[in-house]
Amino acid sequence: MAEDEEPEELDYRFTLANERTFLAWIRTALALLAGAVALDQLTPELAPVGVRVALAVVLAAGGAGLGVAAYRRWVRVERAMRAGGPLPATRIMLVLTVCVAVAAAVFSVLIIGWSR
Repeated sequence: MAEDEEPEELDYRFTLANERTFLAWIRTALALLAGAVALDQLTPELAPVGVRVALAVVLAAGGAGLGVAAYRRWVRVERAMRAGGPLPATRIMLVLTVCVAVAAAVFSVLIIGWSR
């Protein structure tokens, strides 16, 4: 490419799709934060205080981490699209899926075990 040529602008559909994905991840991060607050403030009898606080902190930290990961992923995809390269792979979805499954199992045990 000659120096006087400007880089080709991306198709808006791809840029907006990347932005929608980012926003979906941010919604998930906000849901994790809301779950942490709800667990801490609205379920005093769900589990012992230490367990409840630990779970709330894990959920809040997961929300914060997912927010940062969402931004990093958005930047990497944007750069790859502008460079015309392949989209970067990510393990975040696998990690998020495992974390949600583990959280569901833990909460199921707490609900069954402490609701008697």
